[in-house]
Amino acid sequence: MTASCLMVQGTASGVGKSLLTAAFCRIFSRQGYRVAPFKAQNMALNAAVTADGCEIGRAQAAQAEAAGVEPTVDMNPILLKPEGEDCSQVVVRGRPIGRLTFREYGAQRGALLAVVAESLARLRAAHDLVIIEGAGSPAEINLSAGEIVNMRIARLADAPVVLVGDIDRGGVFAAFVGTLALLEPDDRARVAGFVVNKFRGNLALLAPGLDMLYERTGVPVLGVVPYLERGLVPAEDSLDLDDAAPASGGARLDIVVVRPPRIANFDDVEPLAREPGVRVRFATSPSHLVGANLLIVPGSKSTIADLAWLRETRLADALIAAARAGTPLIGLCGGYQMLGRALEDPDGVESSVTTAAGLGLLPVVTTFGATKRTVRVHARVIAEVGPLAAVRGQTIEGYEIHMGTTRVEGAGAPFSILDRGGAPCGDPDGALAFDGVVIGTYLHGLFANDGLRRALLDWLATRTGVAADPRWGQRESATARYDRLADAVAAAVDLKTISALIGL
Repeated sequence: MTASCLMVQGTASGVGKSLLTAAFCRIFSRQGYRVAPFKAQNMALNAAVTADGCEIGRAQAAQAEAAGVEPTVDMNPILLKPEGEDCSQVVVRGRPIGRLTFREYGAQRGALLAVVAESLARLRAAHDLVIIEGAGSPAEINLSAGEIVNMRIARLADAPVVLVGDIDRGGVFAAFVGTLALLEPDDRARVAGFVVNKFRGNLALLAPGLDMLYERTGVPVLGVVPYLERGLVPAEDSLDLDDAAPASGGARLDIVVVRPPRIANFDDVEPLAREPGVRVRFATSPSHLVGANLLIVPGSKSTIADLAWLRETRLADALIAAARAGTPLIGLCGGYQMLGRALEDPDGVESSVTTAAGLGLLPVVTTFGATKRTVRVHARVIAEVGPLAAVRGQTIEGYEIHMGTTRVEGAGAPFSILDRGGAPCGDPDGALAFDGVVIGTYLHGLFANDGLRRALLDWLATRTGVAADPRWGQRESATARYDRLADAVAAAVDLKTISALIGL
């Protein structure tokens, strides 16, 4: 039996498609259905690694978690990781096939559509229901002829479409009506209902507008979802940073994350941001570093280019000065590479720059190569000094997504890899400097380890002279978060009608 499909599309990027897809995955999985998420083509720099070492969009991995299933490459067969204005690394079924311009990518869309169709068919054969997420807007008429992620996929799956709009940004009624007006008649007929997202205020004041919307379009409003707390699902792309909530007052610890133009996997810091009394903010200028108790240089899709940006903005000098003055600094993946002595790219894998000087804060040199490592790992903390010394001997989980290898030209590493993808390993990972106050590592997901995160925050509190919070390290489980998301959305939408649309 082939699974039913429901497609979630939006009037624009950032309106809440990923969040509502995760919610529907959770809602229907709790009803006993075997549910899988699907997004044909995702453009994002936050990625996850599947159990078999393949790379997919972070949002689809989170949606699979919400559905209670293991993520697979079929849930996101095509991942585009932007490297510039007109170039992306193209990842097909979990493996990079090259760096392509928009025109070059367009020339391959026919073959890629076949890959998409195969992945969707496999998911439908193995599940009862597939919740499909679109991208951007189906009304981007300049792109509609070649798109393989919105209405073309709805037609392929014969799926009814729920169209989501963000009322918080304004103009939601115009967005709904305008989107329908720009769709072809057959595609317009697939839109089975609207969902208003991010609503604040009195629902009674909204009701006349909803009635007029139905009168004008003939499409019912299937729900008004309130403005939900941030962090119920991991952030997908940099639009989430633009919408970041203002920092709350009274924070005990101030953690500053550098935000380069090509920032990647910034969801690494979300577990820190969820801790009580911990403020996490993003920095784009030296002045933003003032007052930081911890500095983090995150991953980057284009490390050499973002390293040049650090120098152009004088953040490089500010980071060096802060580290030498004793401010703790952690470099993750691309950030780890930037903190080293040099970055070498003799084959032009990352850029046309063959050698770039790093910030010189860690005794390492990175050489980029054509092979990309994507793998889940277990590691043991072996740092003898610095914030991780308190959890020395503890085993943690993480994952690697990086090009290139890094050689350490000095003693000391914070971690020892126990296994990669289940295969035993004894490789050291990362480097330490300044008595462990400066740390570099390739391990993503580091702060999701509760014991390590607690040890880091306790150490920072001691250095800062503030009291540690006993709640640190007691993070709410993903199961509880997804249940809260599902409860909120289920209470706000017409589940009976939505279930009928997909034959449940």
